[in-house]
Amino acid sequence: MDKGFSKDFLWGSASAAYQIEGGARKGGKGPSIWDIYSKVEGNTFKNTTGEVAIDFYNRYEEDIELMKEMGLGAYRFSVSWPRIFHNGSGEVNQEGVNFYHKIIDKMIESGIEPILTIYHWDLPQALQDKYGGWESREIIEDFTNYCITLYKEFGSKVKYWVSLNEQNIFTSLGYLLALHPPKINNYQRFINANHIASLANARAIAEFRKYVPNGKIGPSFAYGPAYAISPKSEDILAMENAQELTNWLWMDVYAWGRYPKIAIKLLEKMNITIPFEDEDQEILNSSKPDFMGINYYSTSTFKDKNNEEAVYNIRQSGNTVQGDIDKLITDDLYTPATNPHVKLTDWNWVIDPQGLRVALRRITSRYDLPILITENGLGAFDELTENKKVHDNYRIDFLKEHLLAIKDATADGSEVLGYCTWSFQDLFSWLNGYQKRYGFIYVDRDEESEKELKRYKKDSFYWYKEVIATNGEKL
Repeated sequence: MDKGFSKDFLWGSASAAYQIEGGARKGGKGPSIWDIYSKVEGNTFKNTTGEVAIDFYNRYEEDIELMKEMGLGAYRFSVSWPRIFHNGSGEVNQEGVNFYHKIIDKMIESGIEPILTIYHWDLPQALQDKYGGWESREIIEDFTNYCITLYKEFGSKVKYWVSLNEQNIFTSLGYLLALHPPKINNYQRFINANHIASLANARAIAEFRKYVPNGKIGPSFAYGPAYAISPKSEDILAMENAQELTNWLWMDVYAWGRYPKIAIKLLEKMNITIPFEDEDQEILNSSKPDFMGINYYSTSTFKDKNNEEAVYNIRQSGNTVQGDIDKLITDDLYTPATNPHVKLTDWNWVIDPQGLRVALRRITSRYDLPILITENGLGAFDELTENKKVHDNYRIDFLKEHLLAIKDATADGSEVLGYCTWSFQDLFSWLNGYQKRYGFIYVDRDEESEKELKRYKKDSFYWYKEVIATNGEKL
């Protein structure tokens, strides 16, 4: 039976501070690790930065008016930690606090539910310099203090909160694959930083209960269901291993406060240990999320290392910065394989709408938590025509198929609170510069020039407007 979308379903979109705000040195903001990292030649596509980004810092009223015109029900944005604390701790930067008050007030006035992401990768550089950022337990106190500051300031206005965005991505790309700051390739250090982030996340949620008792909070996890390339038992076991070390290693901790037993054993086989201290288990047990936030883009397929028939031949697009790490210690447990049954995006990401249904069902069965889809979208080369139009039917098709998958998963029994596309506006796409466009709003700038940063509504803008107006009845 097709249940459709609930009456209070959150029709939203999303962004991150460093990717849209700009204003890198305005309003008392301190430098983040991305402010520094993106200025090192070769770290990003064509050495682009978020120094100006799409200038949301100065144009937020214009952008929120466009959201209002669309009828957007919710907007997930992140607060920049160094905009609140110039050096990551110490004195609060009131000018930064006031900036986010203005954004939140404008959203509420426009009938848009604010969803506040506490941490979306822009760690204050001062804390990276002071004690090594996420590799030091000192960050737990500084992060907790930062969270409490936000709860006190915005807790009466904001109901929905995301604690950490894609902890699995910022730890793995930063400490394992050497593609994000601090550009390290060490599995043990990756596990160490990740464990500290898990403790910080638990503390953040525990404090949230004290300051925002009527709010809802959860992490936002980059979840891609694992598939096996074949029904061979060896490939199935490889898929199970991948699921343990790429999904459950985080999600079990979020939902239950404990690491999965099999994942711990797999780590031990690689001589990797989770650096537990006496009170850690108590901290992890101290809080549970109200929902599981997921960022869904694609699925991943795996094979046994000895399966030579299933080769992995998907390569990153040439329009991005590529890593040079070609071997990981997990390769003996699982290796990637190419799924021959899916299409690919311009950046060779797998397009698998039914994978979202699989994701929602697996999360529901394992954790029995409500789910908030905090990101889903298509990065593509968009063309602005001579008459200033963008005909992005490919994006409409992508989003439509994923929304149909959500409807099916809801009928299956999953509770989905809302759906945030990535993203509302085109933005700075980390390693990919400004060419990889995700938004309903075309922002006219590129890697070479900021131009006038004019906004143009794409065809998908009008499509999503109608989807929202009909509560998903007209896709």
